[in-house]
Amino acid sequence: MGTRAVYVIGTCDIKEAELTYACDRIRAVGAQAVLVDVGTGVPGIAPDVSAAEVAACHPDGVGAVLGGTDRGQAVAAMAEALSHWLLARADIGAVLGLGGSGNTALVTQAMRALPVGVPKLMVSTVASGQVAPYVGASDLGMVYSVTDIAGLNAISRRVIGNAAHAAAGMALNPVPEAGSDPPGLGITMFGVTTECVTHLRKLLGDDFEPYVFHATGTGGAAMEKLAESGLLSALLDVTATEAADYLVGGVMPCTADRYGAPARTGLPWVGSVGAVDMVNFGARDTVPETFAGRQFLVHNPQVTLMRTTPEENTAIGTFIAERLNLCDGPVSLFLPLGGVSAIAVPGMPFHDPKADAALFEAIRKTYRVTGHRRLTELPLPINDPAFAAAMAAEIRRMTA
Repeated sequence: MGTRAVYVIGTCDIKEAELTYACDRIRAVGAQAVLVDVGTGVPGIAPDVSAAEVAACHPDGVGAVLGGTDRGQAVAAMAEALSHWLLARADIGAVLGLGGSGNTALVTQAMRALPVGVPKLMVSTVASGQVAPYVGASDLGMVYSVTDIAGLNAISRRVIGNAAHAAAGMALNPVPEAGSDPPGLGITMFGVTTECVTHLRKLLGDDFEPYVFHATGTGGAAMEKLAESGLLSALLDVTATEAADYLVGGVMPCTADRYGAPARTGLPWVGSVGAVDMVNFGARDTVPETFAGRQFLVHNPQVTLMRTTPEENTAIGTFIAERLNLCDGPVSLFLPLGGVSAIAVPGMPFHDPKADAALFEAIRKTYRVTGHRRLTELPLPINDPAFAAAMAAEIRRMTA
């Protein structure tokens, strides 16, 4: 492995002292520092990589980044350009960003584009607040700057220096490849699909290394991020409740790109429609008034579940099927006709045959069965051991 550099990224027109100090600290401990300018003004120091060089990686060229007068548009365009520029680098040992809200949004967008496992640190004035939009499903670390990044002082030197040393340490000491780990298998789970996932782990744990992701919105995104980072060999996407939240308005939604990773990577995908009987909210008094009169189940003081309607299930089934139709790799969708969750079976509060029938019919109507895309309907609830056994057999067939 050749020399890996720490890419220090910031705006050289207004943060020159802080960026210079970070580079000095990195070089002082024996690592290579590469200063990358993403500012739109005249730099106060000479960077190793100019803003124009980064901007040239934008699909529409330099002018799309540096040619306008709207700062917000320039920051968004520079973030896209930086993402392309970083992905083209073959010598990244770590990425270190410094800045306020604007530069944090810019640099972390590019960091999120990098594979999981590439060291990423962001020293930011907004790191003590709600950082989910900056971190997303990636493994980047946020370091609160304490004082503003507006000149060096006794505190900012310590904070920036610690971050620089951390980045240098990661670049100089990459984690060795294990080499003998079994193939990684991504599995999505929710409380009401836990039994299914437990059966799957027992059936497959000797031949795969199961990575279980709680389907809370970021869970599915994290699994797909690992898939695109080359860290998973297949996906067992049991639980789809994030799609229900996305389409209906719950608090644990996926994005429009859900199921995008198997489409882009061609990884084997075996999945189901677990927990689409529910939309998730916080405490009961936080449920929007627009849902007054609906069927609710208070799971605990912080979590309220709302039963999905037949109309919503039609939309959910259509969404899932349309997304899976984009996959050219091996795909196998299983429908649990006996109930999509632990509380959607006969005798339980969310048992609703009409809603389930709408879901299944939408999938049958939209999902395109081909030589590589299968549909299996079983007269079983999702948590039946036989349902898990069928899914396990299918993932073995795909990965044999």
